Amino acid sequence: MSLRTLLDLPAPAKLNLFLHVTGRREDGYHLLQSVFALVDWCDLLHLETRDDGRLQRHDLGPALPADDLCLRAARALQQASGTRRGVDITIEKHVPWGAGLGGGSSDAATVLLGLNQLWGLHWPRARLARLALGLGADVPFFIGGRNAWVEGIGEALQPVDLRPQRWLLLKPPIAVPTAAIFASPLLGRDTKPATLLDFLADPDGFKHNDLQQPATAYSPQVQEAVALAARCGDHSRMTGSGSAVFAEIGSEAQAIQARQQLRSLPEGWTGWLGRGLERHPLSDFAV
Repeated sequence: MSLRTLLDLPAPAKLNLFLHVTGRREDGYHLLQSVFALVDWCDLLHLETRDDGRLQRHDLGPALPADDLCLRAARALQQASGTRRGVDITIEKHVPWGAGLGGGSSDAATVLLGLNQLWGLHWPRARLARLALGLGADVPFFIGGRNAWVEGIGEALQPVDLRPQRWLLLKPPIAVPTAAIFASPLLGRDTKPATLLDFLADPDGFKHNDLQQPATAYSPQVQEAVALAARCGDHSRMTGSGSAVFAEIGSEAQAIQARQQLRSLPEGWTGWLGRGLERHPLSDFAV
């Protein structure tokens, strides 16, 4: 790997171990509490620097939107840093979109972390995170590099250590639009706020997603996914605004069932049996 190329940069997915909606601001944004957990289901990105300043993306698989978060991230860093260098971004997509797994946000964070090295910027993590917030509330989490307690509209992060865990993830064909879920009359916005200390004292008491009921009403496939995951693991529930769900795999017997389930998924479904990550694989790309 040369100084002009960075290959196979992982962009890991995340799970919301729980998700509570505790209120709504006057500007319409919802106030949330959650714990974001990194998992080893990853997209792979390849970055190759250009001397002409152009920013281009190449898709190894289904075409992404023309001006996706990766290009917007590269453009924001290019403008903020004043560099004259460009980049070719090639994306090998594995994490499904419209799933609540943070795939697009993670891709954007990996672009920022990779270009920080490739362009020789060496920005500190805090500076990258401030830039990342303008791209979306989830992007700073992936820049942070640690599992985190999340509050506000997703911008307030506190690192948290989680026990090692295996997960089964299932994604039905339906893509649930986030805006529709947050606008649903079924969504309660008054869950009692908790604290990080509450979570650390009783993590088993935090396994509810307030968005799951409106998502299930939007598509019965969400509930079907919850039921399928429950056949193999414990505490099956939705992540983010869906449509992906996950379950805890606590034994080898459950892992065997999960592998069998993945081999017999209905057409159009996808899934992953993997593990949680203690840190982002690129956490050393910024300090």
